[in-house]
Amino acid sequence: MNSKEVIHQLAQTCDDKQAKNITALDMRDVSLVADYFLICHGNNERQVQAIARSIKDVRDDMDLPLKRMEGFEQGRWILVDLDDVVCHIFHKDDRLHYNLERLWGDAERIELSVNNAGDSYDL
Repeated sequence: MNSKEVIHQLAQTCDDKQAKNITALDMRDVSLVADYFLICHGNNERQVQAIARSIKDVRDDMDLPLKRMEGFEQGRWILVDLDDVVCHIFHKDDRLHYNLERLWGDAERIELSVNNAGDSYDL
């Protein structure tokens, strides 16, 4: 499975947990950190943790490497590093504050076919 297929599967996983404003960025031309960023948010800490847990479970099924997971205990900004794909799961208030989409504005957005991709959100 290539990285683009992985990002679509992970986006669907986030959507299944009712993540909001699911956004994928192609980072290959703008950063050495990862090929793709997947960014989404939940409305509270429990939902943020549930989304991250679901990503981790799907990652196990897809046999992807888990380099690290940070921020799970607080449930405000959880980073799940899957080597070529880095998932950022925010609490909605923290997503507004950090605004990664603006920070990485040079990155191309990837069209996702999930219900909560690109839903209205004031960034």
